[in-house]
Amino acid sequence: MFDIFKDNHDQVNNDQHEGKFSHEVVAGAASFAAMKVFEDRQRKEGKTVNHAFAKEALAAFAGGEADKLFETKGLDYLDRDKVKQDAINNVQRGYDEHYGQQDQWTPDSRPPF
Repeated sequence: MFDIFKDNHDQVNNDQHEGKFSHEVVAGAASFAAMKVFEDRQRKEGKTVNHAFAKEALAAFAGGEADKLFETKGLDYLDRDKVKQDAINNVQRGYDEHYGQQDQWTPDSRPPF
């Protein structure tokens, strides 16, 4: 799942913004960035976290990453709230698919995205 979001992230961040992005692409880009920030931070700290906390943190990161894209990429033609909600849903669903079968998230449980 996050492979698609990584592609979205690369597309949004590497494009010269000559065309318009769909809200799905922007939400995917924000989802990937949120997961990357979360994983990098948790792996650096080496802490185990419960799933509820992880999903709350990811929701906050996804919303922040969506806002950052709106501010830096001039995406005023999109519905910001829809992009943020889709990014939150994407990152939480992706987290569940990747880590949900474990009791808690641990840095050494699975390789990073």
